Amino acid sequence: MTKDLLDVLSALERKVLWLAAWMIHEANHLRENVDGLKVGGHQASSASLSTIMTALYFHVLRPQDRVAVKPHASPIFHAIQYLLGRQSRDKLAAFRGYKGAQSYPSRTKDTDDVDFSTGSVGLGVAQTLFASLVQDYVHDHGFAGDRPPGRMIALVGDAEMDEGNIFEALLEGWKQGVRNCWWIIDYNRQSLDAVVREGLWEQYEKLFRAFGWDVVILKYGVLLEEAFKKPGGDKLRAWIDHCPNQLYSALTFQGGAAWRRRLTDDLGDQGPLSAMLDALSDDDLARLMTNLAGHDLPTLLDAFGKIDHDRPTCIIAYTVKGHGLPLAGHKDNHAGLMTSAQMEILRTAMQVRPGHEWDFFEGLSLPEHELRSFLEKVPFAQGGPRRLQAARVDVPAALTVEIAPTMSTQQGFGVLLNEVGKQKSDFSDRIVTTSPDVTMSTNLGAFVNRRGLFARQPMVDTFKSERIPSTLTWEFSPKGQHMELGIAEMNLFILLSALGLSHSLFGARLFPIGTLYDPFVCRGLDALNYACYQDARFILVGTPSGITLAPEGGAHQSIGTPLIGMAQDGLAAFEPSFVDELAVILGFAFDYIQRDGEGEACERTWLRDETGGSVYLRLSTRPVEQPQRAMTPELRQGIIDGAYWMRKPGPNCQVVVAYTGAIAPEAIQAVGLMAEDRRDIGLLAVTSADRLNAGWTAASRARERGLPHARSHIERLLAEVPPHCGIVTVLDGHPATLAWLGAVAGHRTRPLGVEHFGQTGALPDLHRHYGIDANAIVAAAQAIAPGRPIRYLKAL
Repeated sequence: MTKDLLDVLSALERKVLWLAAWMIHEANHLRENVDGLKVGGHQASSASLSTIMTALYFHVLRPQDRVAVKPHASPIFHAIQYLLGRQSRDKLAAFRGYKGAQSYPSRTKDTDDVDFSTGSVGLGVAQTLFASLVQDYVHDHGFAGDRPPGRMIALVGDAEMDEGNIFEALLEGWKQGVRNCWWIIDYNRQSLDAVVREGLWEQYEKLFRAFGWDVVILKYGVLLEEAFKKPGGDKLRAWIDHCPNQLYSALTFQGGAAWRRRLTDDLGDQGPLSAMLDALSDDDLARLMTNLAGHDLPTLLDAFGKIDHDRPTCIIAYTVKGHGLPLAGHKDNHAGLMTSAQMEILRTAMQVRPGHEWDFFEGLSLPEHELRSFLEKVPFAQGGPRRLQAARVDVPAALTVEIAPTMSTQQGFGVLLNEVGKQKSDFSDRIVTTSPDVTMSTNLGAFVNRRGLFARQPMVDTFKSERIPSTLTWEFSPKGQHMELGIAEMNLFILLSALGLSHSLFGARLFPIGTLYDPFVCRGLDALNYACYQDARFILVGTPSGITLAPEGGAHQSIGTPLIGMAQDGLAAFEPSFVDELAVILGFAFDYIQRDGEGEACERTWLRDETGGSVYLRLSTRPVEQPQRAMTPELRQGIIDGAYWMRKPGPNCQVVVAYTGAIAPEAIQAVGLMAEDRRDIGLLAVTSADRLNAGWTAASRARERGLPHARSHIERLLAEVPPHCGIVTVLDGHPATLAWLGAVAGHRTRPLGVEHFGQTGALPDLHRHYGIDANAIVAAAQAIAPGRPIRYLKAL
């Protein structure tokens, strides 16, 4: 490396550190004036990564590389993007404010090119590993064109390494042969509340080496390495190596005089070493003792430049939290904020004039034309917009399937996917399935038999070669379309996130489908939320759901997942009862996950369907009798919009039964039992409580904003129901899922569902126990719509 390069990078690091510090100071000054609230957490944490990120973004990174930035390093990231012309001054000035630069890098909220959202600790780290696997997948399938593979890089806080999802990801990466992945650990030895345990780096080193990673330890910068070479330098190295983390942090905060006292007390007179230290001023001694590799550009550039292979690499870079700021080293600096007086001292040191705080080259001694020329040639910024575009893939107008007289929706899902797998088309070739060790029991087996499992190296199915009968052909190849995971749901959702961003990260359109047992959605809920926050596009299949796995008890029975489907932004949740409904919904889903428009809400539903999103299907293993009917355009649209009349209410309707999912037979039976004693009964099939509710609330907001004509799909459906009518809602999930239907038009409503952990037993016994069988529906109808006794009602 040349002196000119070091001079430019040093100048840019100085500017980045100032901009980040000023951004945070101004943001907190604004917040204090507006709401009296100060928020720390960024000034010290971001400063520890200023040198590493300067080296990466201004020299090391190539356009195809992708980075997950440590959450609290967002000010450094935004400052770098500002210097590269990809962030505006207004956004920086509004940091943490409305529509300003985000506190944590966000793909969906920030306007600069964020590769991976971070903020939920550890998830962005694991995302880089799974993105590396997806990159291999799209290259091996020929979907990446001539775009070269990039490095997926995570900037990781050492305390962030406590998160369990990181270790789950490491194990999966070892199984899958991850490559082109760097994790750079910001080893500043401080967490949010305290100083980390002694010797933690040794445990990291053992762990990563055990999983097949290269480990690079960057501890000392050039100044310290040169000092170690001088007479007595070995004693100085030994003292630092054995210095406890808390003591090192305390001395860093106290400064040069404190370092001198401690070294003198501990080392005594060491002749040449003492003479060397005595010759240094307090400021120079402090600079020497904090010359860690993570803040030393020559050391970082040399280390990064030596990584000339694609093996996964962990880089443990020693840093100081709050480096270059008065907060450096203090154990409370996570929540600390520089005072106005301290900012003025920093301003003086940075040679920044008042009123010129945002100027690109203010305070830098190098000529402006030289710096500007350098920034224009930064390799990272040469590839154009980092959000890639992938063409839409045509999907079949309708998914056809032979429907048996009695089927479950889970079985129907397997049959539908198998039919798609038979096709020879770009659409079917771009489907990629994945599952956390439940491939067979979620009915993916037939598709996997047809399309194979993905691995970079072929692996034969020994059972097949040994002629042992098996229902599944377990053969791996670079062209396989199923990515099998171990039984860790966090990994499933992070992989789905990476697969669902392939069109933007790698320019390759995929149709990711992930399956798991529905109750275990909760195991990976943080990662699911993270995937949706990034606007990843995938289809999630939760099956079996509800209490349909009666013999297995509460451990495999889901209650609250319908509410998760309703509450999760970016996820359209469906729960079909019948296979023909599922075929319509799945066909819609393949199109929906490709949409990325900015259109206004559709006035039929008031849903913003043009923006697209991910899709969640809650399916069942319960076989139910399938209706024999033609799929009319009206019925198809009702299924997609969220509900349709299975039996339209008459003008004198007294009761409507609204059901969703596998409880359909009980609802249908109950309506039949009531028909002689309650007039004009309606039966409402709800295929998506989520979309009905979202459309209703959106239409309500539209009316409140001056659009009196706004009516949602559920409002139009219930407009046919007389005001005196009662509604009974029922599903084998939490009753709140449909309880809100009564608020749409003011109908009395009795919601039925499951509120407690499951039990073992036969399904009829459980339906009776939880009060969701036909008899319970009839009893609820009699209570909510008084009249003559319903003759078929039995004693509960």
